[in-house]
Amino acid sequence: MRQYAAVWRLPGAPVLLIVGVLARLGIGMVSLSLLLLLQQTTGRYAQAAAACAVYALAGAAASPVAGRLADRVGPAPVLIVTGVAHPLALGLLIFVALREAPLPVIVGAAVVAGATFPPLTAAVRGTWNALTADLPHVRVTALAAETALFEIVFVAGPMLVALCVVLWQPAVALGAAAGITLLGTLVVARGRAIRSWRRHADHTNARGLGPLRVPGFAPLLVTALALGFAFGGMGVAVPAYATAYVEHDPESVGGLLLGVWGIGSAVSGIYFGTRPPGRLGWLLGGVAASILVLAAMPSALALGIALVVGGATIAPALTVQNSLVGQIVPGSMLNEAYTWLVTVSVASSAAGVAAMGLVVDRPGGVVWAFLVAGTAVGFGALVAANPRGAIARAATQASPI
Repeated sequence: MRQYAAVWRLPGAPVLLIVGVLARLGIGMVSLSLLLLLQQTTGRYAQAAAACAVYALAGAAASPVAGRLADRVGPAPVLIVTGVAHPLALGLLIFVALREAPLPVIVGAAVVAGATFPPLTAAVRGTWNALTADLPHVRVTALAAETALFEIVFVAGPMLVALCVVLWQPAVALGAAAGITLLGTLVVARGRAIRSWRRHADHTNARGLGPLRVPGFAPLLVTALALGFAFGGMGVAVPAYATAYVEHDPESVGGLLLGVWGIGSAVSGIYFGTRPPGRLGWLLGGVAASILVLAAMPSALALGIALVVGGATIAPALTVQNSLVGQIVPGSMLNEAYTWLVTVSVASSAAGVAAMGLVVDRPGGVVWAFLVAGTAVGFGALVAANPRGAIARAATQASPI
């Protein structure tokens, strides 16, 4: 564990590792609690789902703007402003939902709430790159720890929502998400690591397409798009498998299966952080194979085992992907670059959900859903694995990890 001890000793690292993850629990709480709240107040899932989709898309659209601001003035001011604005917007959303306001008003509040979500993920990952600028051998370990711990958001977030709903109501869960985001973001923004941000000596403000014009970054986003599409699709395909093959309480079984998938990823991420970094193309190929094999699983138990084993391929692929951003993109554009990675992932995940929703409703659709999701990641693997491709050229020309 010496590698992780070295990460822990970096200035401000404990805040990034602990509070930086807890501050993002809202990512795993807001959509679910908003869906339940609006379904409860309107009695219709269609309107609730529309508001949740708008919330996610608004956040994805605004994220690169916040990232560019963070690159220009530093991440701390942007985090403080959005860290206060977002909880206020969630409070407004709770108010209009409980008052059963017209759908356009609810959607408008959802847009504001989504657009003001703090760019915490980009700020944290950009800061890890800055902290390890002179310690390239520590960078992969730091990003592996960040990737593995981030899985907690998607496991603990929904559990907190379920607890609030059982004890109180969905509005309490949404309020809790607002409070967690407010407190966590302010602590991270005032932490030593974030406050140590300084302009690079060769700093130039990004203009126009910014990091999208950097050689190798656009193809890297293609790999993020492929993964996001598959992850979104799996969120539909796995519960659909449970519905088709499990007689008793398939909803709970579907949630459990997705949970063990995340556990496999988290455990492998911790181990991977102590090993030499692999190649993105091979790692994505492993993710693709682990999804494709699910189409042949004969039972929920077999699927669960395959998900745990296959989940072990996810965190390593995401770690190397995040490391490549730091290699390819100039330091003066890192925050914006990471927000683009988040934006593409969120948008493609939404597309994966929509596409797989159509696929699983057809005869044999669950099997085809796994095949389509795996094929999408396979395409990303081919893009990354091309030895003469833009990603390989950019990574070779940059400083090695």
